[in-house]
Amino acid sequence: MSSDPPSGKASFPTTKPSETSGESTSTRTGPQQGSADGLGEVMGQFSRDVGSLKDTFTRLTSQLGDVGTKSVRNVSQTVASQIGNATSGIVDTGSDLASSAKEHAKTFASELEGMARRNPLGTIAGALVVGVIIGMMSRGRS
Repeated sequence: MSSDPPSGKASFPTTKPSETSGESTSTRTGPQQGSADGLGEVMGQFSRDVGSLKDTFTRLTSQLGDVGTKSVRNVSQTVASQIGNATSGIVDTGSDLASSAKEHAKTFASELEGMARRNPLGTIAGALVVGVIIGMMSRGRS
């Protein structure tokens, strides 16, 4: 048979206070005290290392933030410059188109005026035809 308790868990010895002196039997002496001091030193070193890692991580995060900020600033300046160049190009093109349309309108008006002076009856007939077409379109097909 097994020496394990029926609950399936292993039993560990527990420290009980001494009945004669009132002190616990868990006081450490000799090698136990040395290993506790060594453990304390290791834990102290571990705590210092964690603090050092925390400081290093903080500095790294700060540097990455600075680099990211500079990159975003450079990209935004580049984009703003490109948008400015594109906008000025569009404005120039629009201005050229407007002046070209103005010149075409002046030319067309002067051609109509010249045609009306050369053939006044044809101009009146053309105006009558355009008026009839507009009248038919405004009535609808009913």
